Amino acid sequence: MSISVWISTSLAILNAAFLVRLFIIMHDCGHGAFFKSRVLCNWTGRFLGVLALTPYDVWRQTHAIHHSSTGNLDRRGIGDLPTLTVDEYVNRKWIGRALYRLVRHPLFMFGVVPIYTFFILYRLPVGLMHAGWRYWLSAMATNVVIATVLGGVYSVGGVDALLFVFLPTMFLAASIGVWLFYIQHQFEHTTWEHEEQWKLQHAAFYGSSHYALPGPLRWFTANVGVHHVHHMASRIPFYRLDEVLRDHGELAECQRVTLYESLHCARLHLWDESRQRLLTFSEALSQAKPA
Repeated sequence: MSISVWISTSLAILNAAFLVRLFIIMHDCGHGAFFKSRVLCNWTGRFLGVLALTPYDVWRQTHAIHHSSTGNLDRRGIGDLPTLTVDEYVNRKWIGRALYRLVRHPLFMFGVVPIYTFFILYRLPVGLMHAGWRYWLSAMATNVVIATVLGGVYSVGGVDALLFVFLPTMFLAASIGVWLFYIQHQFEHTTWEHEEQWKLQHAAFYGSSHYALPGPLRWFTANVGVHHVHHMASRIPFYRLDEVLRDHGELAECQRVTLYESLHCARLHLWDESRQRLLTFSEALSQAKPA
């Protein structure tokens, strides 16, 4: 910063990339996959959660709910992104449709949602408000340590360090994180079923993508793109997922989404239950009529 604020801000891109990798290590700790010791996993996860502005114990529990309900139309709402079926959207009032369009717009989804999630939502044990003191302790203790760390940053670098190092790093990392989570489950031929047809293993595998990224991006995202394998066997640590694809080559082509193909997925917003695929608004509305 003593040379140029713009250099400091530009380095936030690299900071954010490393922070994404640290978040995935925290993610593996949450699954008990990073160390053999569950205690060591949990305390490493709590430490990394402070860096990622994430109350580890709250996140671990809501993420477990995500794993146990992914692709289930009757258990949406915790650990997932807002997703409506075509019929649900068409039969909403105009204000409901307008709000859904706003939330699903890429600028909102990858600009506003990351800020809301990491700076506001994660400050409370949302989703577990009545689940006991453990989750309140996780959220409040994380907040206290974050405040202490930010106080230290301020004492060393002043307001500039917060505005031009901390904030852009966190915003970029959070946006990348939301994008990765989006593309892991919001691709064209994912799967959603109602409770009576839903099967955990089927939803875990076919409802999760293989985001085939270039080598450097795979490293920074800690192989989280191999998400179909992760949902099938969450105790496999990220650093061994490449071995799984090497030893079971057919998995490398299942639900494969390239970096270029993933850009199209940002336009997919509504689940068509009859055709079993995600559609754009224009595709859905060209064939749907209100009940």
